[in-house]
Amino acid sequence: MITQFITAEIKLEGSPAEVRQAIEAKLQTYGDPLRWAVTEVNITTQKAIVEAIVTKKDEG
Repeated sequence: MITQFITAEIKLEGSPAEVRQAIEAKLQTYGDPLRWAVTEVNITTQKAIVEAIVTKKDEG
């Protein structure tokens, strides 16, 4: 199993529940999220930076 630290940019569109779903969907593209946090919000561009720890199966 591989553990990685990732950073992702998410558009802040819709309700808080929709934003959470967008974050979780984006993180699933990298693996299974162990934890994540919004670490930065840009009001001008309506985007958030999310930092996460994800795991995925070792392909070797």
